[in-house]
Amino acid sequence: MKTLSENACFGGTQGVYSHPSKECSCDMTFGLFLPQEASDGPVPLLWYLSGLTCTHENAMTKAGAQAWAAEAGIAVVFPDTSPRGEGVADDPAYDLGQGAGFYVDATQAPWQPHFRMWSYLSNELGTLLERNFAIDADRQSITGHSMGGHGALTLAMGLPGRFRSVSAFAPICNPSASDWGQSQLTAYLGADQSAWAGHDASLMMRDLGFDGPVLIDTGTKDQFVDLLMPETLAQAMAARRQTGSFRMQPGYDHSYFFVQTFIEEHIAFHAEALWA
Repeated sequence: MKTLSENACFGGTQGVYSHPSKECSCDMTFGLFLPQEASDGPVPLLWYLSGLTCTHENAMTKAGAQAWAAEAGIAVVFPDTSPRGEGVADDPAYDLGQGAGFYVDATQAPWQPHFRMWSYLSNELGTLLERNFAIDADRQSITGHSMGGHGALTLAMGLPGRFRSVSAFAPICNPSASDWGQSQLTAYLGADQSAWAGHDASLMMRDLGFDGPVLIDTGTKDQFVDLLMPETLAQAMAARRQTGSFRMQPGYDHSYFFVQTFIEEHIAFHAEALWA
């Protein structure tokens, strides 16, 4: 692992690191905020998964998470959204290829050799963090924005017992029925839609649910709301009587100004579960 940068931040440290990934067969980069408490021992960890076109840097610099994480005494990791580099498959479209990993393990060419974001996040990166930093393996939660909200929800429900709480900002809720999902899941996983079910938050909520609290925020003026399909997740949560809150926030769009507005509430929500 290489240290690319470390900066003092709200009494703690905001670092950026890279490492060779066995799962993705390339170098991967991530950001990690550690609060001051990490100097005394392991701290809880919140995962933040970013959206389409993003790198590790977008949320790290735009979400404003560090101030509230420092106050709560929790770490925040900002992974990249896909494998990158020479030899890694890509596509001219912004919503496929590098920057658009959709948090799945690809089974189709040309994506299969590198696009293994599910296994990278669920196994490799978590193990690396726990071995190299003061991270409490038993106290972890997850959140994300847009494509990252989709990833946060599917990882939380697909890995029972791994995360204590899950939240999402404007998540892609029903990718198997949306233009933000159908083409990508076909490219990565093939045309057989039975392989998609484990990567669709609305279907997973209907069939599995989450053993813990859930918080969802989407703006009423989100310019991509027809692609996000929030009503499908709301209906699934209601039908399952899932513990949690689903909120449509009046006047907010899809931008990081929306994320900044509600990040304090999301971190407080996770901190309550992580310190319980």
